Amino acid sequence: MYTQIIRPLLFCLSPENVHKLTIAALRFAGYIPGSKWLMEKLFAVKHPALEREVFGVKFANPIGIAAGFDKNAEVYNELSALGYGFVEVGTVTPKGQPGNPRPRLFRLPKDRAIINRMGFNNHGMQNAIENLHNRRQGTIVGANIGKNSLTPIEEAPADYLKLFRNLYQYVDYFVVNVSCPNVAKVTSLQNKQSVTEILEPLFEFRRGQSQYRPILLKISPDLDDASVDDMTDVMIETPLDGIVATNTTTSRAGLSTDQKTIDAIGNGGLSGAPLTKRAVEVVRRVHDRCQGRYPIIGVGGVMTVEDAKAMLDAGASLVQVYSGMIYNGPSFARQICKRLIADYEAAKAAETTKQPAEKAE
Repeated sequence: MYTQIIRPLLFCLSPENVHKLTIAALRFAGYIPGSKWLMEKLFAVKHPALEREVFGVKFANPIGIAAGFDKNAEVYNELSALGYGFVEVGTVTPKGQPGNPRPRLFRLPKDRAIINRMGFNNHGMQNAIENLHNRRQGTIVGANIGKNSLTPIEEAPADYLKLFRNLYQYVDYFVVNVSCPNVAKVTSLQNKQSVTEILEPLFEFRRGQSQYRPILLKISPDLDDASVDDMTDVMIETPLDGIVATNTTTSRAGLSTDQKTIDAIGNGGLSGAPLTKRAVEVVRRVHDRCQGRYPIIGVGGVMTVEDAKAMLDAGASLVQVYSGMIYNGPSFARQICKRLIADYEAAKAAETTKQPAEKAE
């Protein structure tokens, strides 16, 4: 029903207006008594095989919503009710900011992709904190944090520390975003020295807290392999808890959309199916370099159930979706979880069959 009727109707509207309508609809649903219970009945899947404990946090299932959807921490409870094991809010900046001029969000239906140059538009840290007071028990929330656009690059560590200190008691983990291509000079922070200068104050603050909050680093798919290795080495050499791979890409290689349309859209980070291959490659490279000893959240181009499985097989501990939900609808998490359960039960049955045969030999 979604792909045949609802999605074509939604795609008649501008992407940003559809996003606003979706957030409004989810918020409205949250006020209706019994709505979350009904959403869970329709979309959520629970099974012991789906449960994960990653960086000390217990997840009901490994499928989450990537940062960028719930920018202001408004609908994380409702997204959890739709069957997602965790929701990453943000990117949150210390001060609210409008982001880049519109239009700044574009669909590429032929490529099952999205281009955005939103620019960390959000209502700011204090607004996010107010909204995070409403968290339901069992909802796992991460905070994706970034510097304000007007903050000079040399002062970026202060922005990240301010966010970390103030949001610390309200979320389950943090993602340091230095890889978004839509904020000037942010990606220039993706080097060992700059990343370390941002992370060290966070580690120092965390050492003095009674509760432990995992810190992850989100990296770009546009890094060359040597730079991916450098970021992985930061994880190995410091108290960093994991890596989120990957952010959106500036590449436009291999698109089916005509070049005139691409040129008219202009700059921005691309997500969706064209990113799948590279995102899986980066996850596998990080996993191999750290010998599977550190958690990885795989994100980027997860458009099908098979894509989610590919991420997990490449070494991801958890998987996030965004464009995949836009193109597949609200039941996407359910589809993936059902497949993971089926695979688990098939493997278990095969093992049970194998054991009597081995004994007979």
